[in-house]
Amino acid sequence: MIDLEKILTVRGLTKSFKEHKVLKGISFEVGRGEILCFLGPNGAGKSTTIHILTAALQSDEGEVLYKGQDIGKQLRSYKKQLGVVPQEIALYEELSAERNVLFFASLYGLRGQELARAAEEALELAGLTDRRHDKVKTFSGGMKRRLNIACAVAHKPELVIMDEPTVGIDPQSRNHILDCIQRLRHNGMTVLYTTHYMEEVEAISTRIIIMDHGAIIAEGTKESLKEDIRDEQRYFIEVEEINAVQEDEFYSIEGVKSIHIKDHVIEVVSLKNIENLDSVIALFSDKKVKIRNIATASASLETVFLKLTGRKLRD
Repeated sequence: MIDLEKILTVRGLTKSFKEHKVLKGISFEVGRGEILCFLGPNGAGKSTTIHILTAALQSDEGEVLYKGQDIGKQLRSYKKQLGVVPQEIALYEELSAERNVLFFASLYGLRGQELARAAEEALELAGLTDRRHDKVKTFSGGMKRRLNIACAVAHKPELVIMDEPTVGIDPQSRNHILDCIQRLRHNGMTVLYTTHYMEEVEAISTRIIIMDHGAIIAEGTKESLKEDIRDEQRYFIEVEEINAVQEDEFYSIEGVKSIHIKDHVIEVVSLKNIENLDSVIALFSDKKVKIRNIATASASLETVFLKLTGRKLRD
């Protein structure tokens, strides 16, 4: 991890529901001022981790330390420094945007002018100042998501935990939320963010934890994670008849490391400095398979995930 003051330390978290082990002894640290993104498909264990970190759920084993002390022994002070943006929108539909923010901020002890100023700043952050007096029930899904964030951060917490806050919203609202997160960090907050959208992680992360099947399978900056596969090149070849060529036949070509077939597209992973695309094309030609399209791809988080798990992120 980059050399930052530790604000959160997680050690050996496990959690099971009946016979299903959801978390398998995960450990990590969070430095002050980070935007730490948890990346993984549905069922990876991201939300369970978040529920434990927000103290909404107890782990079976392991511990969570906030500034070196167990959160269970300082729960009141920990929650005062915590802002939580849940997956499900938690707002009062019949109240105005401003009334919602005032209510949630007041739960943290803000009163009078301090409370009014905090609500004003949070609404401005969410881009909702001009809709402050409108009832939430009149808002679009994206506006509700933005207001959810305003309610969570009005009290200026040290640590903000966001569990997939952009699910099902329009691109404009998504971009606004990502900008908000950058501003939160600029204002001194630490952000833990879960998602299964690669492009969001590319845009905001200072560090990434990739989870799958309840375990951490990779950790680092986006640059360091991509560095692990910079010796590879990828061809995406769309063909008319996928069954005419057998997967094993590609491995006779020098440099080919792996093959992934989905629908009518064959992904060929090869060593980077070996020029073998002509040989790959010749294989199709010999089988009289018509190629519709050929594309190449540089290293990305998607390819990192594919290499680690053998499947696409959203599978």
